[in-house]
Amino acid sequence: MSLVFSQSEKINVIVFGAHPDDCDNDVGGTAILFSKMGHNVKFVSLTNGDAGHHEKGGGELAKIRMAEAAEAGKRFGVDYLVLDNHDGELMPTLENRLKVIREIRKWNADIVIAPRPNDYHPDHRYTGVLVQDAAYMVIVPNVAPDVPPLKKNPVFLYSEDGFQKPSPFEPDIAVNIDGVFDQKIYAMAAHESQFFEWLPWTSGNLGNVPKGEKERLKFLADWRTYAPNKATHASLRKWYGEKADNIAHAEGFEICEYGKQPSDEEIIGLFPMLRGE
Repeated sequence: MSLVFSQSEKINVIVFGAHPDDCDNDVGGTAILFSKMGHNVKFVSLTNGDAGHHEKGGGELAKIRMAEAAEAGKRFGVDYLVLDNHDGELMPTLENRLKVIREIRKWNADIVIAPRPNDYHPDHRYTGVLVQDAAYMVIVPNVAPDVPPLKKNPVFLYSEDGFQKPSPFEPDIAVNIDGVFDQKIYAMAAHESQFFEWLPWTSGNLGNVPKGEKERLKFLADWRTYAPNKATHASLRKWYGEKADNIAHAEGFEICEYGKQPSDEEIIGLFPMLRGE
């Protein structure tokens, strides 16, 4: 089945992360571009983030992080769902796999994005495993029969990471997000408990976090600014030609072997920003 879309058709993108703020960091710029074009994007956090802080925790923290995710969703222009699994305890169980299958089906996804299953954090790894395990099952009618199966297998993509073993990330697709980078940073900043408290604390940098909103946005932008690496730049060159040499911010995606294997023409259909729309 072809995945070449007309300009009037809506593309449905669903992104899975382990914690509230993971999707934002990995796919936020691309999500904004899809949303601005009128397409449908949903972020799903498989845990409620109730362990991700040095002073707060449990139900109190889960409520904070759910509210932060809701605000971030508004700023990104996406739907944002936070599932009620404990942070740090995510496991690739059948129950969780069925949850992932149902979310992909309910969104009628054309594109599914998740981390690769090799990462420093077990929740990240198992998010990748769970989405991989759902990749074929989303079209099987007798699995999770309470939600109708998809008529086609979506394209499953990995979001970019820097891990080298057992194999480095290979970006088949790279998206220029220069035009929406500031909006991405503003949307990420909704996760105040993470980017201005918890993560600076884990790196011993909490004392350097500024107090003012403008200064905090610059702090976060400087922290999250890094030039595309060699592999991502090569992918940018493929899709943008010589313009790639001037791109400062990009998000890369690797095609997972378990879903639909798109041609270059189909990739351009699925990622209309690559054709300059």
